[in-house]
Amino acid sequence: MKSDRILATIVLAASLGMMWAAIQIEESFIQDPMGPKSFPMLIAVLMAVSAVVMFFKPDADPHWPGVYKILELFGVTGVLIAYAQLLPIVGFVLATTCASAFLTWRLGGNARQSAIGGVLTAVGIFVLFQYALGVNMAKGPWGF
Repeated sequence: MKSDRILATIVLAASLGMMWAAIQIEESFIQDPMGPKSFPMLIAVLMAVSAVVMFFKPDADPHWPGVYKILELFGVTGVLIAYAQLLPIVGFVLATTCASAFLTWRLGGNARQSAIGGVLTAVGIFVLFQYALGVNMAKGPWGF
């Protein structure tokens, strides 16, 4: 019960930090009607509401994952940070292929399934957004 409240306090603090950061986003002259602040603010509000609920209605007997699962979560977080950093350098298709293949492997796929799933996911999303929706995707040194 106490651990839920500690986590709720951390999540609430993080959501307040996100709200503050979202307010600091500069709005440009040309933008969509909702503006660039809407999505981060929505996520921050959902985090804050979840934290308040968790604080006032904690689980009576919370079950926390073991050390291996915690390390695995940090590994996945590292892959997602690397993905965000490599996206503008290597392009959407290569970065997404690597990230989604790794995540598929961590979800239980074998190496072959993960590689095929990573390629199909990256190419499918690229084609959908680039050509069907007209959204410019990050292009790497090979043009995709």
